[in-house]
Amino acid sequence: MTSHVVKKLSAIALGSLSASVPLIANANDKPMEMVTVTAAPIRDSQQAAFDAKKFSDNYVEIISSDTIGRFPDQNLADSLGRLPGLAIERDQGQARYINLRGAPFRYTSIAFDGIDVPGAENGRIPRFDSIPSVITRRIAVNKAILPSMPGESVAGFINIETFSPFTQEGWSFAADVGLGEQDLGGGDIEKYGLRTSWSNDKFGFVVFTSDNSREQITDTREYDLERDANTGELIVNELDFRSYKVKREDSAYGGTLEFRGEDKLQRLFLSTLYSEFIDSEQRNQFVFAVNSPEAGTQASNKDVTVTRALEDGEYQNSTFSNTLGADFQVGEWRVEARANSTETEFSMNLPIPQSVGGAAVASYDLSDIEDPKLYLDRDLATVNYAATIGIHYGQELNIDGLKLKVDAERDFEWFSKSAVLRMGLQRDSREADGYIATPSIKAFPGSVDIDSYNTGALWDSNTTNTIGGTIYDNVGLRNTWAASGDLGPMTPTEDGLIAIQEEIIAAYAMATTEFDWGNVVAGARFEQTDYSSKGSANGNPVNVEDDFNHILPSIHFNINLADNLKLRISGSTGVNRPTYNEWRAAARIDVIEEEINGGNPRLKAEEAMGIDTAIEWYFAPASILSAGMFYRTIDKVIYADTSTIDPGIYLSSAAGESWTYSGAVNGKDGEMQGLELNFVGHAADLIDSIHGLGVSANITVLDSEFTGIDGQNYDLPGTSDLLYNFSVFYEDFGLSARLNYQYRDEWISPIEDPSEYWGEQERVDLSISYELPFDLQGATMSVYANANNLTNETDVRYAGNGTINQSESYGRRYLLGVRLHF
Repeated sequence: MTSHVVKKLSAIALGSLSASVPLIANANDKPMEMVTVTAAPIRDSQQAAFDAKKFSDNYVEIISSDTIGRFPDQNLADSLGRLPGLAIERDQGQARYINLRGAPFRYTSIAFDGIDVPGAENGRIPRFDSIPSVITRRIAVNKAILPSMPGESVAGFINIETFSPFTQEGWSFAADVGLGEQDLGGGDIEKYGLRTSWSNDKFGFVVFTSDNSREQITDTREYDLERDANTGELIVNELDFRSYKVKREDSAYGGTLEFRGEDKLQRLFLSTLYSEFIDSEQRNQFVFAVNSPEAGTQASNKDVTVTRALEDGEYQNSTFSNTLGADFQVGEWRVEARANSTETEFSMNLPIPQSVGGAAVASYDLSDIEDPKLYLDRDLATVNYAATIGIHYGQELNIDGLKLKVDAERDFEWFSKSAVLRMGLQRDSREADGYIATPSIKAFPGSVDIDSYNTGALWDSNTTNTIGGTIYDNVGLRNTWAASGDLGPMTPTEDGLIAIQEEIIAAYAMATTEFDWGNVVAGARFEQTDYSSKGSANGNPVNVEDDFNHILPSIHFNINLADNLKLRISGSTGVNRPTYNEWRAAARIDVIEEEINGGNPRLKAEEAMGIDTAIEWYFAPASILSAGMFYRTIDKVIYADTSTIDPGIYLSSAAGESWTYSGAVNGKDGEMQGLELNFVGHAADLIDSIHGLGVSANITVLDSEFTGIDGQNYDLPGTSDLLYNFSVFYEDFGLSARLNYQYRDEWISPIEDPSEYWGEQERVDLSISYELPFDLQGATMSVYANANNLTNETDVRYAGNGTINQSESYGRRYLLGVRLHF
């Protein structure tokens, strides 16, 4: 790490220490004393998590706030990825999505304090790269779904519990400042988090803010390969060399104002949360298409056509959620009322000047497939292009949601058994407007000399930069393009427009009955969905309205085989609705070929039923050995394919005919099943004299499939056959250290092309923290160091024909920081 980062962190540490002492000492003038630090944050957080898991009414995994703070995580997805049955999908090396039990992203719903929110990208899929850890007190990953939870939680329901003002009486303050570096390209990493709260016996508030940024270089190679039908040798059609300079920023702010009473009004609060993620991306790309491909990984003096693409683009998404809540005691009933307004925004803006028709002679060598080498007969900067066109990629989706929710519970007895009855009503209204990812061809001004924006600086690269790729001033180039007037706002095509209104009315009832051997939770949830989708197809208006109902029963047995041994058996049901991209009533029609491409407003919701079993042995404090199995059936599986339909809803004059449709369709006979094993233990459980050393390990074996409309069986997107995590940790005398290894087998990715799949991935991360042995009049301070991707992995993706089509690497990541808490 560069010396200026170390010096800056040292200044932060000394400044924080000097600032904190007088601030607190004013209240109590005591001399600072050396103390012996005996805290065990890893063990304590594990104990808190396992206590919550043990006494829960369903099969759930818990992460406590201390665990999140002590892990070497870039965001909450990294924290979740260490739980059994959860896997991460990354974008340019950074965790973004979660596959829960090998299920597609859409099968998992996310909530803040029980209020589920829509996914910003398409209304369904949650992203975890913009959620600040500074607000997170605990995360509950519910694998077996209760009737009180949203029906769309087919794989699971992730509830992020935020900090309460009443967690600690009086003032509390927590700050986290970190600085670091991405070693490939030397990009800066900054992390800032602040949370403060105050409360007495009646009033309290908590406010927070968070701001994180990461600069990195992504070294990418993409391929268009096939295999010779006779020899099986690779045939090189195209090699694509890219260098991305990325800056990713996530920020959040918000808080809660709360009153607690002792009469009918038990609690009244107003909370707000705003989170934003900005991905600024510069691209330098050169594509070499072999004019006469031949079998073999090596070739000399081949004529190639060269394409150059440059970009200064941006992705943005944000969530703004506000909740007014009140808890009442009305006789024997405990009632919770919530009103929530949530707005999400997503946008993509990628203006790309693309120069085409360049010519050169090249030789290539793909002996190291992840480091392809291509040599030109000339300087890359001297290649002449026939033309430059302007390509403008854009996407946008804005969702406004209003939720009204009432839950009530009371204690009662039936059949001489103590029980709790819970009931609830919910109305969820959403309106979505925008358009899907769309390219638009624009004029590029001939007066702009792109070559003048070539800085001549070579790419930072993990692989071999044999082409001599250089960095362009993409920001300046875009500004000049915009100043010319030829780069205007994005104009979406009519077949990509989204205009959907959706309303979901839900009601549930469930009873938790206590027995000598444990309890049983049984109930059902009713959900009515009413939606309308408006669009057009070749200028013809398309308006579709529909409604459907689902009754979703569930039952959960939680059996205490012994004081420290628990058996769980659950049966649950769920429903997963199409994304707004899939449900849009907009399409492109080819009346000559009788083909339709676009949205499917008649797409059916997926329906699921499942069984979960688990046995949990809490064999020692902060320790567990558990095994779980699950099975799900999914009907009407949604995926992309080509089918034959009646085109009447798109073109009334063609009603009753049979046309070809390409887009989202419903398959059938989906299945998901898996086995999860989890162990967390401490050496002191076996040998009392060994303190502080522990191990955490879990392994998950998964399988999934569904039947397409062609009768063929396919894997569900997101299913890896094998997942496992292994951590060894040590903590004593104020020192906490954890080394973590994470592995994921190959899986199909639905993000860009459903036929593509990621190769196996692994990560090694290290986290070290040390609590300073000073009595700061009630305040504690710790310094920490995180290191991610220690083995400098390269992530690889494959095409449907089994050949590699992408490899990308990012380098290691280092972060040093200071935490202060009182």
